[in-house]
Amino acid sequence: MRLYELALARSGDKGNHANIGVLARSAEAYSWLCHYLTAERVAEYFRYLEPRKVDRYLAPNIWGLNFVLYNVLAGGAARSLRLDSQGKALASALLEMAIEELPP
Repeated sequence: MRLYELALARSGDKGNHANIGVLARSAEAYSWLCHYLTAERVAEYFRYLEPRKVDRYLAPNIWGLNFVLYNVLAGGAARSLRLDSQGKALASALLEMAIEELPP
């Protein structure tokens, strides 16, 4: 199972930092994602980008989780030579995360 079966996502940038918004497909999926999709798990998933830290914010009224990944864009859109200097593809990458624990 992949994360995209439980959620949708969108990502973008603010300077050298990226944010990924994850929206659960149901209240049950949101409850489970709050338990499973921690800031630590997202940091580990994106370890190749070497985030300085990852913060998670909850938006229960829209079944959402927002992750801020610090210092992952190699300077940001104006400075980075990366293909995805604005972090637009990070949401798609996160949705490919394999789910190891199945929701109840």
